[in-house]
Amino acid sequence: MLEQTQLTYTVPFDAYKRWSMADMPAWMKQELAQMDEAAIKECFGSQLAFGTGGLRAEIGAGTNRINMFTVRKVTKGLADYLNQLGGSAPERGVAIAYDSRRFSKEFADEAALVLAENGVRAYVFDELRPTPLLSFAVRHLGTAAGIVITASHNPPEYNGYKVYGEDGCQLPPAAADAITEAVDRVENELTVRVMDKAEAIEKELYISIGHEVEEAYHTRLLKGIQNTAAIREAGDTLKIVYTPLHGSGNRPVREILARAGFRNVLTVKEQELPDSEFSTVSSPNPEEKAALALAIDLASANEADIVLGTDPDADRVGVAVRKASGEYVCLTGNQTGALMLDYILSQRQYRNDLPSNGIVMKTIVTSELGRVIASRYGVETMDTLTGFKYIGEKIAQFEQTGEKQFLFGYEESYGYLFDAFVRDKDAVQSCLLVSEMAAYYKTKGMTLDRVLDELYRTHGYFMEGLHSITLTGLEGIVRINQMTNYLREHLISKIGSWRVSSISDYQSGSELHLTSNTRKPIDLPSSNVVKYILDDGAWFAVRPSGTEPKLKIYFSVIGETAEEAQNKLSLLRDQVLNLMDNIKMYLGLEVVQK
Repeated sequence: MLEQTQLTYTVPFDAYKRWSMADMPAWMKQELAQMDEAAIKECFGSQLAFGTGGLRAEIGAGTNRINMFTVRKVTKGLADYLNQLGGSAPERGVAIAYDSRRFSKEFADEAALVLAENGVRAYVFDELRPTPLLSFAVRHLGTAAGIVITASHNPPEYNGYKVYGEDGCQLPPAAADAITEAVDRVENELTVRVMDKAEAIEKELYISIGHEVEEAYHTRLLKGIQNTAAIREAGDTLKIVYTPLHGSGNRPVREILARAGFRNVLTVKEQELPDSEFSTVSSPNPEEKAALALAIDLASANEADIVLGTDPDADRVGVAVRKASGEYVCLTGNQTGALMLDYILSQRQYRNDLPSNGIVMKTIVTSELGRVIASRYGVETMDTLTGFKYIGEKIAQFEQTGEKQFLFGYEESYGYLFDAFVRDKDAVQSCLLVSEMAAYYKTKGMTLDRVLDELYRTHGYFMEGLHSITLTGLEGIVRINQMTNYLREHLISKIGSWRVSSISDYQSGSELHLTSNTRKPIDLPSSNVVKYILDDGAWFAVRPSGTEPKLKIYFSVIGETAEEAQNKLSLLRDQVLNLMDNIKMYLGLEVVQK
């Protein structure tokens, strides 16, 4: 039984005093001087944890913030890990990229110079570059690991540090655990040594990555075009509006679209250049319609066919399409993924290039429409945990065994991959594919929203939703876990008029079928997710965000018409949120909902 809990903390004055006496930049000294007891508790109450997603936190002074010292600490752990591996790992080194966020370039250099001090070569991009290009660079250069300095689509006060393995994929749990142990052995982040940059360059331990890697990436991207004839026919007339949302996608996306043959691409000038404040948007997140507002305005003025918007590190893309009425509609990640999947499979089927052992991968909170579409082509769909590293891990496994051939991987949060020379979601190749897809259907006299509607009419109207409960601070993390635990510890057999068919607890690795009262194992790594499957195929799932102080609640329904599906979705959302309100009341919570 879940008990109400009073949370208490010891204010960590010792760590605060240690930092206050250390040599550091003036802005950090000032921030430390202005901290009250509550701020000290937040900034020093814990160590910034390194996990499978690396680090992500607010920029600031303290052990629980991202700054030059916490970056040095985690890099020292990575360097120790690579030196423990021995062999050629230190010489092969680490590729490092960074985006447009505050201190991204500085943190990249801090990481490189810690590596250099520890005898590990660093290859650092000479300008901001997308995350997928870092994944490619690791594989192309043959480095032992990779680092990307980014906080993806988080607000401007955040930054982050992601680590990639030698396969170009984000770290799987086992490797992350080994690096975490090495990081934990670093006793004092304030005393981690860095090499002078001039010395590191002279010793060839700091090497700048120029345009040759990007050129190889572009060459490989163009090989993934499914239908060159469609681009030749419609590349001049298809009107595309693109916004990089002040991030790293500007040059790579525009360059690859131009090389592919798209001649009518307009860029949102207000959002074209890097801006660490993301001053034209409340959040640089292409999942949010507001982030694409300027792009849609530009598209409306020019009657553009599609709108593309990438997040700051260009691994996610949002898409809006012009309907026959002239109105623009923003597609969800599930909708864009379904369109891309059907297009890829149909083109490969037309070319008689659809392998018998093909595999599509999606996450456990991604729409089931993809599975239905793939089944129509005789292609298997595999579920993975949330996080593209799990898709990348499976790609590597099947590449080694030859058991399956990867065709497409995606997640509902606007991340897609169809060509596995990159091992992370890739908004640059996704922008190319969406543009090609729009060109192809334009030659058929169809808009993408019409193609989507045909998929719905064929397979059923799948509709999904997402709601987040925000709980900030150290206490928020505890409360979020308590709410998730309530759903796994209390058997809930009915949600409104829906009966619960099964409950999947991905933390314990078991699926409970209520009608037969039997359990089946879940063949996935442990993860703090609970998913309820309802009697008509609808479902909802709850999991803590891995990057923000939020509890995420996912909803999915199926209807015979769009109206029926929308009504079902609204009803399910209301019923589940009412359940969550009751849980919050039980726990005595006051929260801000978004």
